[in-house]
Amino acid sequence: MQSLVSIQGLQKSFAGVVALSDATLEIRPGEVHALIGQNGAGKSTLIKCLTGVHRRDGGEVWLDGQEFTATGPRHAQSAGIATIYQELNLVPLRSVTENVVMGAEPRNRLGLIDWRAAHARTREVLSRFGIEIDVKERLGAYPSAIQQLVAIARAVSMEARLVIMDEPTSSLDDREIETLFEVVRNLRDSGISVLYVSHFLAELFRICDRVTIMWDGRTVAVRDIGATTKLGLVADMLGRDPAEISASGMTELGGDRGAAGEEVLSLQDVGTGRSLRDVSLVVRRGEIVALGGLLGSGRTETARAIFGLDAVRQGQIRLPDGSGAPNAPSDAIRAGVGLLAEDRKAEGIIPGMSVRENMTLALLPKLRRPGGIDTRREREIVDGYVKALGIKLADPDQPIRELSGGNQQKVLLARWLATKPDLLILDEPTRGVDVGAKREIQTIIRDFVADGGAVLLISSEFEEIVEGADRVVVMQEGCSVSEMSGDGLTEDALIAAIAHGPDPDPERKDAP
Repeated sequence: MQSLVSIQGLQKSFAGVVALSDATLEIRPGEVHALIGQNGAGKSTLIKCLTGVHRRDGGEVWLDGQEFTATGPRHAQSAGIATIYQELNLVPLRSVTENVVMGAEPRNRLGLIDWRAAHARTREVLSRFGIEIDVKERLGAYPSAIQQLVAIARAVSMEARLVIMDEPTSSLDDREIETLFEVVRNLRDSGISVLYVSHFLAELFRICDRVTIMWDGRTVAVRDIGATTKLGLVADMLGRDPAEISASGMTELGGDRGAAGEEVLSLQDVGTGRSLRDVSLVVRRGEIVALGGLLGSGRTETARAIFGLDAVRQGQIRLPDGSGAPNAPSDAIRAGVGLLAEDRKAEGIIPGMSVRENMTLALLPKLRRPGGIDTRREREIVDGYVKALGIKLADPDQPIRELSGGNQQKVLLARWLATKPDLLILDEPTRGVDVGAKREIQTIIRDFVADGGAVLLISSEFEEIVEGADRVVVMQEGCSVSEMSGDGLTEDALIAAIAHGPDPDPERKDAP
C-alpha cells in the first residue's frame, strides 16, 4: 500500500544544536498513527518540518507519492494537511460557523459572504460527528470538547487528508474523550488519516493502529499496536531492552523508607483534575523523595498542587507547618515550601533584572522596612550565597541573563534557600546545565538535606533519581502506583515499575 505521507532521513538543527538527525515516518491512508517520545525526542520539530513551520535541513518528504515541501502552514493546509495544536488556533469570540469557514467563506454573486450557505456547511460537517449545536453561537460559550471538535470540523471542511492532533485529550474529561475517540474513528472510517501525538500511552491501545517512537531526534521503532505492550513502548522510548527490564523485577508500595526524621509533607488521594487524579506520598526531614514517571505522568502537576498553583479538588495535603492545601504560592512559601520550576527561563529567572534582585525575590516580604528595602541585609544575603554556592559572576547587579545556565540555576536555588524552607520541590534541577554545574547543584541539594531539609525531586534522568533519591514514588497517568527504595531501586527496576500495569487488549472492537 502506498503511504499517504512518507518522511525519510529528516534532519534539522537550530544554531548548531541537532533537533532531528534521522527521522522517518510512514502514514498510510485511513489509519490512526501515533507519534510518541520523551521531551526533546523531536516530535514537534518533525511535525513543523512537515507542515512548513520550519524548513528542513535534509531528508525527503513525500505526499501521496509526490515529493513535497511545504512553504508554510497555509501551503500544507491547501495540500490536505491540517494540524490541531494543543492550544487550539480558534477565535472564541467568533461564532462556530465563523471558526469553521474562516479563510474559505462561501460567497454570493456580489462577492459577499453567504452566511446561509456558511451555516449550512458548518451544520453538515458537524452532523458527521453527531454534533448538533447552535452554529451561530459564540464558540467560547461551549466547553473545550466542543471546541476541539470544531477544530476537527474545520479541518474536515477543508478536505484534509491528514489531520495531526497534538495532545488532543489533555484538557478533556473522560466523557469528552469518548466523544473525541468516536470522531477519530469516523475520520479513519471515511479514509482520512490521523497522526495522533499523546503522552497517555493507554489511549494509543484504544484508538491507534500503529505507533512511531522517537528518541533523541531519531526514529527508533515502528510498531503495530496489536503486537506490542506498554512495557515495550516505554523501553523503546528510553532506548532499553524490555527483556532486561522485565528481568529486573519490581518493588511494591511500602518499601524500606530508611532513616529519616519527622514528616514535612503528606499527600493523601490528591487530585486536581484529569492530569492529577490520585496521588499519595510522604516526605520526611533529611531525605530526598523522587517522583518517577514519563512525560504526562503527573509529576509537575503534583508539584503545582503542593505549591498552590493548581486548586486541589480532592484529597488532603499537609504542609511543613501543619497547614492544609495552599490557595496560592504565598501560602506555600509561608508554610516553608520552595519550588524550583522546570522551565528556568519561563518560570524562574527574570532576565532583565539583576542577579541580586532575582535571588532575593521570594525574600522581599522579610526585607521590607519603613521606606523601602533593607539593602544592607540584602547585600549580606546575596554575598553569602554567591560565596557558599560558588556562583560565578562579575557583579551581583549584573543582569542574570548574562550568567551561564548552571549559574542561573544556582541563583534560583539560592532564592529558595534564603527563605529557610523545610521542603524544596525541585523540578528538573540539573536540566540544561553542564556536567560540572550539575555536580555542584547536586552537592547543594545533598547539603540542604544533610542540614535537616527535605526534597521532593522530579527528574527525567533515571540515573539521577537512582543515585540521588532515598525513595521513589512511581507515577502513571496522574496516579501514584508504587514506591521503591533500598537495594530494589535500580534503573531497570524503575523503568519496569513505570511501565507496569495491565496491558490493554490488542483485540480492539474498533480495529479496522
